[in-house]
Amino acid sequence: MKRRHVLIGGLALAGDTVARALVQAAPAYGPAPLPGTTRAVDADDSGRIVPPPPRGYWRFSGTSGPGRRATAASASGGWTSGMPDVRYKGPGRPAYPVAPWHDADAGTAVTAGLLPRIRPLHDVHIRDTIVCPGGDGYYYMTGSTGDNIWAVNDGVELWRSKDLDSWDYRGLVWSIERDGVWEKAWRMRAGVPFRALWAPEIHFIRGNYYICHSISRAGLAILKSTSGKAEGPYVHAFSPGAPIRRSIDATLFDDGEAVWLTYGSASEIVRLKDDLSGLAGAWTPMTATEWDNDPRHHRSPCGPEGCRKFGYEGATMFRRDGVYYLGVVDRYEGRYSFRIWMSDAPTGPWREPHEGAPCCGGGNIFRDRQGRWWQTFFGNDEASHFREKPGIVRIDFDARGHVVVHRDQPFRIQEPA
Repeated sequence: MKRRHVLIGGLALAGDTVARALVQAAPAYGPAPLPGTTRAVDADDSGRIVPPPPRGYWRFSGTSGPGRRATAASASGGWTSGMPDVRYKGPGRPAYPVAPWHDADAGTAVTAGLLPRIRPLHDVHIRDTIVCPGGDGYYYMTGSTGDNIWAVNDGVELWRSKDLDSWDYRGLVWSIERDGVWEKAWRMRAGVPFRALWAPEIHFIRGNYYICHSISRAGLAILKSTSGKAEGPYVHAFSPGAPIRRSIDATLFDDGEAVWLTYGSASEIVRLKDDLSGLAGAWTPMTATEWDNDPRHHRSPCGPEGCRKFGYEGATMFRRDGVYYLGVVDRYEGRYSFRIWMSDAPTGPWREPHEGAPCCGGGNIFRDRQGRWWQTFFGNDEASHFREKPGIVRIDFDARGHVVVHRDQPFRIQEPA
C-alpha cells in the first residue's frame, strides 16, 4: 500500500472529517512531464488555483542568473522553453532533462538577408527582451527568465549597462514568493501546477521606475519602485488584491501628456491617472482603418474574426516625430515579428500595418542616448540564428515612416565561412 493511502487510512481512524480534508488538499495532478511525452487531450488547462507542488516537483531553476559576456560564439544555440519539451544548445550540461535540439537555430532569416547576424547583448536565458533607458545614465534590461517559463519562474530579474554592451546583474528585484500577493497562487496549465511571471517590462516614467508584469492564467499588474531606483523595492502601484485585467503582456506608454496601459493583442487601451495610482477611465476599444488580410502574415488560423486583428500578443507602443506606433506580435511566414501600426493618436485608429525588423517580436522599441532607434530581439522562431537570448537590432524609418532594418548594425558579427 502506498504511503499516502496508509496515512489517509490512519487519519480516518481519528475521524472522517480530518481524512476528507487531507484528500481534498492532496494535489490533483500527476508527476512533472518529461521531454518526449505528450499532453493528454483532456488535460486540465483551466487556470484554477491548486495546492503548491511538492519541493523539487519542477527541476527547473526559476531564475536565469548573471549570465556571461556574449561573444561571436554566442550567436547560435541557446534555449527553447516548452511544455514539456525544453531544448538547449551551448556549453555545459543543464541540470534538467532536455529534448533534442535538431535545427532550432536554423537562421534562415539571416541567410535570406532579412535579419543581420548579430550577437546577443549578453549570454543569458531571457525571453521577451525589454531594454529601457533609465534616469541615471544606465540602460536596464529585463524579460521572462528562468529555465522554463511554461513551468515556473521566481519573478523579475534585472540587468543594467552604460553602453548596451557590458551588462551587470542586479538580481531578483521582485520575487513572487517574497513580494507577491495574488501572484503567489499556483494554477493548472496543461494538467500540471504552474506559476510563472511573463514578459515583465521596466519603464522610467515621471522620475520613477515602474514594472508591469503578467502572471499567466491570472492577469496583469503594475509595480512601482519605493526608492526611486530601478532595483526597487517594488510594491503594487494599485490593485494589490487582484489582477488589473485578465490577460498577458502588459505594457505602459508615456506620450508626454498621459500614461497608457494596453496588453496582449492591443484590442483595448486605458489611460492611467496622472499619479499612476489607478485607471483614469474606461477601457477604449482599438480600431484600424485597414487590415492585413494576407493569411501568411498571421498565426494560423486567423481565428473567428478572420485577419481583422492587430496581432495576437506582446503589444508595445512608442512615438516618433509626432506619429504613434503600435507593435503587436504575429507570424510572418513563420517569423515571430511585430506587426507595426501607425496613428495620429494613442487610441487609434491605426493604419499602414507592416512587419517590423524580422523575428524581432515580443519586446520593445527604444531610442538610445545617441538618438539611434533599436528593436529588441530574443529569437522565438527557427528562422532566428540564436534562441531565447537578449539582442537588439538597429532600425530606421523609410519615407513612409515604416520600420526597416538599418544598414549600420553595431552588434553584427562576421558571417561564418
